[in-house]
Amino acid sequence: MRVAILASGSGSNAAALMNHFSNTEGIDVVLVGSNRSSAGVLEKANQAGVASLHFSREELGSGELLKKLETLKVDWVLLAGFLLKIPKEFCRAFENKILNIHPSLLPKFGGEGMYGMHVHRAVFEAEEKESGMTIHYVNERYDEGAIVFQGRIDVSELKSAEEIASEVLKLEHEYYPRVAREIILDSERNIK
Repeated sequence: MRVAILASGSGSNAAALMNHFSNTEGIDVVLVGSNRSSAGVLEKANQAGVASLHFSREELGSGELLKKLETLKVDWVLLAGFLLKIPKEFCRAFENKILNIHPSLLPKFGGEGMYGMHVHRAVFEAEEKESGMTIHYVNERYDEGAIVFQGRIDVSELKSAEEIASEVLKLEHEYYPRVAREIILDSERNIK
């Protein structure tokens, strides 16, 4: 299965995915794309020997990025800290073939504007006893796709949003590659 990873930031989850899939028969990361030309994820892709692409919000919205992915015969799209909303046509073209990772236990602390430290600060300020991460399918609404996995941690003793972020990131790196691998390989088995 041919996979594209889309990210907007430093790319630690994208790096975890690329590293994991480099040892996985049947999954090939063919492209890492970012809407930010300065995003660290593009350098991480280059270091891993994976093609990288900077694209604009307009290219995402106009369908130009979708055409590039179709040209590359991409089967799955994995979002790893990608901050732009995925257009309806893109969601339809990759129906049930786009996964995202979110740094909270959805449906709590999800939706537009809820990403990165915004989420962890909200969790900390709400004095939540637990937090974690959610892997879910992507549809045209922020963080509303079907949930496939949640990893939980006790945050009641943590002293800051930064501590919560650090612990949640460990969960993301541990589980996102493994869960994505199983879903992608299961989908391939179901096709055959």
